[in-house]
Amino acid sequence: MKSAFVFPGQGSQSVGMLADLAAEFSIVGDTFEQASAALGYDLWQLVAAGPEEQLNQTDRTQPAMLTAGVAVWRVWQSVSEIKPAYFAGHSLGEYTALVAADALDFADAVKLVEKRGQFMQQAVPVGEGAMAAILGLDDDIVRDLCAEASAQGVVEAVNFNSPGQVVIAGSTAAVKRAIELATEKGAKRALQLPVSVPSHCELMKPAAEQLAAELDKIDVRMPSTPVIHNASVTAASDTNELKQLLAAQLYSPVRWVETIQWFATQGVDTVVESGPGKVLAGLNKRIDKSQMALPLFDPATLEKLQQALGEG
Repeated sequence: MKSAFVFPGQGSQSVGMLADLAAEFSIVGDTFEQASAALGYDLWQLVAAGPEEQLNQTDRTQPAMLTAGVAVWRVWQSVSEIKPAYFAGHSLGEYTALVAADALDFADAVKLVEKRGQFMQQAVPVGEGAMAAILGLDDDIVRDLCAEASAQGVVEAVNFNSPGQVVIAGSTAAVKRAIELATEKGAKRALQLPVSVPSHCELMKPAAEQLAAELDKIDVRMPSTPVIHNASVTAASDTNELKQLLAAQLYSPVRWVETIQWFATQGVDTVVESGPGKVLAGLNKRIDKSQMALPLFDPATLEKLQQALGEG
């Protein structure tokens, strides 16, 4: 078997996440303690008890999801000798993948994604930007309706999540117009998402410049296992390219469908989602049915994964 481990991004967080895994594996709590020391506040308390509104603030969500993904990966490492052939992550999850691949120190990454969240929010004040999910239209139709709606402001197709599921982002008025156009063109659903930042569109370019400056201040190494980047669907050839791809990711589409398809061309037959929830596992099943798509977030999914990989 040839596996890839992938890490979820914002949107998979929830109050109480990983409680069952933490009860069985002390490494989960240890990982959150390390993150809390880097951040200067009790991250596990926020994750365990909320309040939800605070957990959903992007500069809190990003460290929480990165830490959760790393904690789950460390649990896997503690019970299994199986190493994936590749890593990838959806948006923020790319940073988790880089920690797992030893390209970023965990404490550096936690502080970096906190700043990433702050830069993103500063780039577009709350209310001025929006994102929406468009279900049931071809990618090209979504691109065309964004071009039409851009008379109202910036709006772009930014997350190609699975066939027939595209997320758009931009200025609020333009996104609302695109939702109307998508409905007119027969979308199954076109709904605004509960996010405070329009990720992966050109409105994020100021945030990308600030992020690039921060990346130059920390130690970035070549991954020990290839990490496939959202912006290019390739592994970086050197650390300069790696940093450029992380900055560009903020204003470039997340090419998730292509990423999962690329894994298939490399002989990957099992894609494991390491982190809270099973959003990516659901998408991956729709992208390529020949690959086994398994979530890993609690003792039950851990046992199922071990059995599937011949370790149970």
